[in-house]
Amino acid sequence: MSSQPGPLRADARRNRERILEAAVRAFAEKGADVPIDTIAKAAGVGSATLYRHFPTREALVEAAYRNELARVCDSAATLLAENPPDRAMRLWMDGFIDYLAAKQGMADALRAAVASGADPFAQSLDKLTAALGTLLHAGADAGLLRADVHPLDVGFSLAGVSLITSAPEQRERAGRLLDLLLDGLRYGADGPASSA
Repeated sequence: MSSQPGPLRADARRNRERILEAAVRAFAEKGADVPIDTIAKAAGVGSATLYRHFPTREALVEAAYRNELARVCDSAATLLAENPPDRAMRLWMDGFIDYLAAKQGMADALRAAVASGADPFAQSLDKLTAALGTLLHAGADAGLLRADVHPLDVGFSLAGVSLITSAPEQRERAGRLLDLLLDGLRYGADGPASSA
């Protein structure tokens, strides 16, 4: 009997992840009123399993939003481990713009959750500031990015890019604007440290 809880916890964790992924897609594509049964079916679970994890629609919306934000913010460390800091910053910006596009698709669902008293945005700014701070500090330490930029200034710049390029056909323009933003972050940097 003691061997069952481990696999059940792993199954429950996988179910939760599948539910959250299906919820983000469904809210983004079909809006706030998508039936919960549709999300459960898309996740490959029963409605009872979905409700066991998320007892209300608002709880599901809040968890989906936070999960996506955490995924984007947590990617900063991986990107830095695999790329030079300026390249990691640019790749992270792409991921964040894609996240913002999905969030815009979830806007009605998020508004409904907030109206019901949920706060899906609690701690969002802290996570965003920490992720961008990590990328900026690594870039400044390597001499590749300016050291005088506040993380939230970059976050607000990214939000602005997202606002004017939210349509899928504007994604190429978003990339060009992100390149300009990165050039601004490089301007005045100390330059790569020499190993001499």
